[in-house]
Amino acid sequence: MNSLRTRVSTRVSALDERRRHRALARAILRLLPEPESWLDIGTGDGHFPETAKELFPYTSFDGLDPTPRVVRARAAERIEEAYAGHLTDPHITSALHARYDVVSLLRDRSPAPDPEAELQAALAVLRPGGLLLMEGRPDDLRAQLVPQDCEIVTEHRGFQDRLPPPQRIIARKNHQP
Repeated sequence: MNSLRTRVSTRVSALDERRRHRALARAILRLLPEPESWLDIGTGDGHFPETAKELFPYTSFDGLDPTPRVVRARAAERIEEAYAGHLTDPHITSALHARYDVVSLLRDRSPAPDPEAELQAALAVLRPGGLLLMEGRPDDLRAQLVPQDCEIVTEHRGFQDRLPPPQRIIARKNHQP
């Protein structure tokens, strides 16, 4: 009986995760219908890009993760390019500088040792005018993004019964003068 509960619970949580991923991707779709390139930071097995591809079939999705799971995501064709490591690694940041139209930084998947440095690196790999998709506490994110010459484009506060709601922020990196 416990085994059945575990399988049902796993299926339900996977379905909830897929719905959440679709909602996150749909939020970008409203702002940028056809991005050329997207970097998913902390991609793990690449389930977010796999779901987002349903809405963005012509977008090139790349993934970055400090674990070998990113290589498996590439082998499963959930992402096109796999980068193993941390975004704050200067070699990775310089190789990916201003390459992406969208960067998703969903910290719940793999918290960064230095979130501020990771945000700086995420902005470095984002093209001017590109979109940064994040989840977290809006006041904290706003305080970090506004001084970086980013415009908060949209903010969404989810609703749940007992837990603090997930809060999504999409920011646009302003064009360089």
